[in-house]
Amino acid sequence: MERLPGFRDFYPEPLPHSDVWSCDARQYVFDKWRTMARRYGFREYDGPPLEPLELFTTKSGDEIVRQLYNFTDKGDRPVAMRPEMTPTLARMAAAHERAYKKPFKWFAIPQLFRYEKQQRGRLREHFQFNADVIGEPEAAADAELIALVIDTLRSLGLTADDFWVRLSSRRAWQDFYANANGDPTRAYEFYQAVDKLERDKPEEIDQKLRAAGTSLEAVTRFIEAGEPTAELKQIVDDLGARGLGDYVKVDYRVIRGLAYYTGPVFEAFDRKGEFRAIAGGGRYDNLIKLISGGKVDLPALGFGMGDVVLLELLKSRGLLPKFDGGLDAFGLVEDEALRPQTLALIQRLRGAGFAVDYALTKAKSDKQFKRAQDLGAKHTLRLERNEAGALLAKIRNLSTRKESAVTPDEAEAALRSS
Repeated sequence: MERLPGFRDFYPEPLPHSDVWSCDARQYVFDKWRTMARRYGFREYDGPPLEPLELFTTKSGDEIVRQLYNFTDKGDRPVAMRPEMTPTLARMAAAHERAYKKPFKWFAIPQLFRYEKQQRGRLREHFQFNADVIGEPEAAADAELIALVIDTLRSLGLTADDFWVRLSSRRAWQDFYANANGDPTRAYEFYQAVDKLERDKPEEIDQKLRAAGTSLEAVTRFIEAGEPTAELKQIVDDLGARGLGDYVKVDYRVIRGLAYYTGPVFEAFDRKGEFRAIAGGGRYDNLIKLISGGKVDLPALGFGMGDVVLLELLKSRGLLPKFDGGLDAFGLVEDEALRPQTLALIQRLRGAGFAVDYALTKAKSDKQFKRAQDLGAKHTLRLERNEAGALLAKIRNLSTRKESAVTPDEAEAALRSS
């Protein structure tokens, strides 16, 4: 029985095969995401992985259905596995926004599902770090989110030599399109064409742009001029004041293909250009109003950072740490008569916060020691009686090979200091 195409198995390290993913590496990234989000004052939320199909078609139109895992459930309801988190957030915010003082800053780490063609950096499921600010219209919130992206990537060991954030504006592009007398009914096609400037052939892009009322030549001139709007300049200045200016550049080639963006947008890329975007987001001031049917109108902005591209990037840069079992100690039971006392000490140490394992059944000493090494234990722990019959705990640091003998009551302090 094999897994479905585009999905992943996550194993503990060492990995048995190159075709599987590291659960240890995934948890390492999750911990970095959570730590940095909380450092920025974001609170964690979550929602159901199954939502009404209408939630996604309301936001993106019926054409999104071909990209979804959707079906009719046993209650005869059209439903879909969530392909993104923002509609769920908009629904939740609209339902209970009065319970929270504005602005509120939330983050989530959902698993998302899309039925689409697999390619490097894109599968049919992935985990994603989502961070959003609800209820703040000023550009300071945009700068705060971009700073969070930068600091999150820096916490994983990446530097300004590894990545940069390309900053753009949907409003600037809207003004460009209006000044070019573009066809308003084909604005979405225009945005899609600009979004694919770096992926599709120039002649194909030009054809699409001309159909929308402009041209590749005019678009290229606008991008090359790169004149930041007052709003973008405020964001750049804010980030510069934080000492993060080297990570950001105004680049109008970024437009974000999703139609709901309304203002500043951005994407983080590796500087070598080997991977897809590491993260992307922007302002979507009309989405909550749309999802709520006009009942709630709140400005909002956010970003998503997927685990697939990020893990590939970290692996290629050699930035993933070596993962082991993370055991503080392994209990050796060399005298079966002392197994009850060993179990009591292990349980006490676990209660004190130590990660401790031991041989579940009788085994030779060398096999137990080999097991401790295989699990990456920092110490071994064994009980024995001295000549007077008193119980001693022998604790050995497996890195230094230094061994100490203490009473069982002193074992906790000895482990902390060893």
